[in-house]
Amino acid sequence: MSEPKKVSRAGRNLPAAIAVGVLLGAGILLSLLAVRHAFIGVVAVALAVGTFELATALRAAAGIRIPLIPVLVGGQAMLWLVWPFGLEAAVVALAGTVLLSLLWRLPGGSDGYVRDVSATALVLGYVPLCGVFAVMLVLPDDGVARVLTFLLAVIASDVGGYAAGVLKGRHPMAPSISPKKSWEGFAGSMTAGTVVGGVTVTLLLDGAVWQGALFGAAIVLTATLGDLVESVIKRDLGIKDMGDLLPGHGGMMDRLDSLLPSVVVSWALLSVFA
Repeated sequence: MSEPKKVSRAGRNLPAAIAVGVLLGAGILLSLLAVRHAFIGVVAVALAVGTFELATALRAAAGIRIPLIPVLVGGQAMLWLVWPFGLEAAVVALAGTVLLSLLWRLPGGSDGYVRDVSATALVLGYVPLCGVFAVMLVLPDDGVARVLTFLLAVIASDVGGYAAGVLKGRHPMAPSISPKKSWEGFAGSMTAGTVVGGVTVTLLLDGAVWQGALFGAAIVLTATLGDLVESVIKRDLGIKDMGDLLPGHGGMMDRLDSLLPSVVVSWALLSVFA
């Protein structure tokens, strides 16, 4: 008889979660330090998997039909076109993908058409469009430092919130959405995020401490928002995780939830601070 998996108070298989987190972090770090543009490939693979998971969950749980081929191809076009041609090319690719998706869905008839194309627009805006800003973050000469600053702030928010929530969590932040997320955990996220933001922006990007603290606080807010948004989506669909690709984490989308909105804010703030 096999032994039960070790699950933490926060509901994770902690040893598996740590091992997978370390492997993912090592892969990202290797791509950045070897040839920084290889990071675009890492982003492209992660977003393709996340898009597939979200589309699959929508269909399995709610019967929502996302036109996967145009969405996956269009999402990749958005990511790779922004490298040589800039944000305008990504916007054109997004518009083209939406139009193609409208056409692609037509043979399926009018039943659920508005629902399906609306969900398609949500998937495109939520996953590949936000992912475009990760590509834009790595493109400048100091892109490696910018990406590391962004990732370390999100990790600090996650680790600080997890530790404080497990040790001191008493007051639920949004019990109807994410019962395990507490105000104490949020305080832990904010503390860790602002400290790490202050250190990384100062040391890696030669910014001011106040800029780093502001950056870290903003990332904590967006990371928390991303967690809550995905929790709402999963609760609405009646599922626990978007997938089971990553032991201890769930699916790829369960790791991207806090990263996607945060990378948009990271690009905007670091464009001003760096």
